[in-house]
Amino acid sequence: MGKVYDWFEERLEIQAIADDISSKYVPPHVNIFYCFGGIVFTCFIFQVASGFAMTFYYRPTVTEAFSSVEYIMTDVNLGWLVRSIHRWSASMMVMTMILHSFRVYLTGGFKRPRELTWVTGVLLAVLTVSFGVTGYSLPWDQVGFWAVKIVTGVPDAIPVVGSGLVEALRGDVSVGQNTLTRFYSLHTFVLPLVTAVAMLAHFLMIRKQGISGPL
Repeated sequence: MGKVYDWFEERLEIQAIADDISSKYVPPHVNIFYCFGGIVFTCFIFQVASGFAMTFYYRPTVTEAFSSVEYIMTDVNLGWLVRSIHRWSASMMVMTMILHSFRVYLTGGFKRPRELTWVTGVLLAVLTVSFGVTGYSLPWDQVGFWAVKIVTGVPDAIPVVGSGLVEALRGDVSVGQNTLTRFYSLHTFVLPLVTAVAMLAHFLMIRKQGISGPL
């Protein structure tokens, strides 16, 4: 093992990276209220893991979506647990994201030179809400269907471009298979990818600028 480690160390300088991570200064004012961001990230990891597991059984069609979710909950080994983790960690992610945003705002963490960190955080908040909107529809039950119909119908109030936006969201004039396909693609591929990139930028900025001090 020593030779393997030395081989990687020579090329990647692993020890220098580990020393930089472990020696990072943490200000004395940091307390439990500064941990909400880390909890959001932990919930995101749970979301990715449990969501990926469910993709093996979920069928994104209007005729089979609900029955596939029912199958996950009743027949798949520990499927009920995986879906429950996905559902409750989603709620926890939204709640801690709100608490994290309030903490940063109330302690002035958005001020110079951390404006861009705040901007990426707001983007992550929007992405988190988007996860909720798209994921809510995937069981394609009565609640999910009408939630999609209402949400995708909101842009219709915008003059000139409203109807075009509605059709772009739904993939058709009315809510149906195209809508479910688009929401599933957004929920399982587009949003996780964009969120991962935004999180990386957010963490690198925090790493570079350090944790903001108290007011």
